[in-house]
Amino acid sequence: MNELWPRLLVNYPYLAAAILFVIGTFTVLTHPNLFKKLLGINIMESAIFLTFVASGNIRGGVAPIRATANAEAVYINPLPSALMLTGIVVSVSVTAFALALIVRLYRVYGTTDLRRIVVRRKEVTGDDGFAQG
Repeated sequence: MNELWPRLLVNYPYLAAAILFVIGTFTVLTHPNLFKKLLGINIMESAIFLTFVASGNIRGGVAPIRATANAEAVYINPLPSALMLTGIVVSVSVTAFALALIVRLYRVYGTTDLRRIVVRRKEVTGDDGFAQG
């Protein structure tokens, strides 16, 4: 147990990412409001981005710039950061699309509560939304 706390403190980005991921998962699973579910998904995405960026970091490392090259220097890996920039762009696009879908559901059903949407859909269509067969 004495060895656990120093390791957690050294690896604080991973601990923070795990906490964020748990918060996002809890939000998605416990809230029926679609906006809150989307917010939880975005929190989970942020945790994943933090994990990948932290994996490219090296303590004491320097930015990999050739102009100030040093033979003994340890360079950080820029690839995870570059990949996460792409992930952030995709995440923003998916969030915008999901928000558009939520607004459309609100206009059709008059609510963003998932339970009420399911009840109203059953009332209108007479089925539970699952294929019979």
